[in-house]
Amino acid sequence: MSPVLAGVLQLLALIAALALAYIPLGDYMAKVYSSDKHWRVEKWIYKGIGANPNTEMRWPAYLRGVLAFSAVSVLFLYLLQRLQGHLPGSLGFSAIDPDQAFNTAASFVTNTNWQSYYGEQAMGHVVQTAGLAVQNFVSAAVGIAVAVALVRGFSRSRTGELGNFWADLVRGTIRILLPLSVVAAVVLVACGAIQNFSGIHSVGQFMGGSQQWNGGAVASQEAIKEVGTNGGGYFNANSAHPFENPTPFTNLFEIFLLLVIPFALTRTFGRMVGSLRQGYAILATMATIWVGFVALMMWTEFAHHGPAFQIAGGAMEGKESRFGVGASSIFAVSTTLTSTGAVDSFHSSFTGLGGGITILSMQLGEIAPGGTGSGLYGILIMAVIAVFIAGLMVGRTPEYLGKKIGTREIKFAACYILITPALVLVFTAAAMALPTPGHSMTNSGAHGFSEILYAYSSGANNNGSAFAGLNADTQWFNSTIGLAMLLGRFLPMVFVLALAGSLAEQKPVPATAGTLRTEKPLFTGLLVGAILIITGLTYFPALALGPLAEGLAS
Repeated sequence: MSPVLAGVLQLLALIAALALAYIPLGDYMAKVYSSDKHWRVEKWIYKGIGANPNTEMRWPAYLRGVLAFSAVSVLFLYLLQRLQGHLPGSLGFSAIDPDQAFNTAASFVTNTNWQSYYGEQAMGHVVQTAGLAVQNFVSAAVGIAVAVALVRGFSRSRTGELGNFWADLVRGTIRILLPLSVVAAVVLVACGAIQNFSGIHSVGQFMGGSQQWNGGAVASQEAIKEVGTNGGGYFNANSAHPFENPTPFTNLFEIFLLLVIPFALTRTFGRMVGSLRQGYAILATMATIWVGFVALMMWTEFAHHGPAFQIAGGAMEGKESRFGVGASSIFAVSTTLTSTGAVDSFHSSFTGLGGGITILSMQLGEIAPGGTGSGLYGILIMAVIAVFIAGLMVGRTPEYLGKKIGTREIKFAACYILITPALVLVFTAAAMALPTPGHSMTNSGAHGFSEILYAYSSGANNNGSAFAGLNADTQWFNSTIGLAMLLGRFLPMVFVLALAGSLAEQKPVPATAGTLRTEKPLFTGLLVGAILIITGLTYFPALALGPLAEGLAS
């Protein structure tokens, strides 16, 4: 079987699996967030934190809950790392340096999971399980909660109430993320991923010395790493490491895990707003971009330039021979179009244009299908922009899902889409202008610029993957990428929740003959075009200096 055919068959199998899970998972999540019943374990949690899950919140109160919980999480994870040397199960590792502890705390709380450290050489069992793994669950649950609050803004009228943040947080963790992760962890263990709490041990003799490995609760963390679109690996090699990702089957299974909730949330959206066709329109937009980018990535990586590429079957540098070019291409696009950031290959070793595709995937805002929750609210913001553009074309007041998109709503949407590009471009420009950050670049020229651009695109978009050619463990990068992650996560949430509150206060507008049919293919095409054009106009100059220049020169 040719490598190209193998890649296409894996893509088709993945699409089939996602299609089978779409309806049951999407409907289940809609029931979770629409139910007025509380499980016993949930009642215990509410009692422990002193929250009343039946109290409805307006958007400022909902936002305060998000920010307060996340601030406490950052502080807890920071202190856990700083005290690591005094904790049991630390494997002899010392405390994490302040700048790196801040970066890691910001990273995992924001669902970014950017790692400027070697996991197997820095973090003990307690920090990995009680710190990082816990944040993998709750940071993903926060993202879903904010998305559900926005959906309630569309579905409710004449009220500013968006639900209860604490109830949404607990339900998302207990009823959705935890069960899926348990099942996924069992599958991974059965297929060869490790799950233990062993210490450091030597393996074999290499060039006169031994190689050291430490075990850990890898399969359980791998499961929520993908299910919650987190991406932080137990080992530095991430999902290219055989302890995390042993076989071609587990590789495809992990891609399925990181895509299944973001895609299924479009069904949840359609169910909660009372129109499944609206959910299908958003799904079609996400799927069109995802399949298109996968096809483009495969084409760039399978392009044979000379006998070396022909013998290898494609650009194999930096890719696992267990997976090959096709599976690596699917993983790379899926992990950067979501906010996952896990890698089974090293994007710095992709072709110039292939590396550019991974950067562009993040710069789209990670909305196809995006992260758990963040992908849905991100693409709904773009839908509001697209409706506004259509309204300008025909001279009508734009409407979406029975709500008018007025001056206030479009200001919230505009602020949302401007925040992340500003963070990426300003921090990238500062890093290139100052002398010290440039010392971290492994390469010079266009590829070196791509390393910097990728790092800030990854941080500000809460992706977390790295180009693998940049030494980011410096005070400059730990601090600035940490700030980019925090601002890139929570500032957009302010405008998402403000928009949700504004929509919830409106009374529904009846559809007329002039209303744009947002469930039709025409709107899907308009939305895809708006996403690509807005991103292209924003980032094209930066992309031209980096991956485009490198790709055209090769």
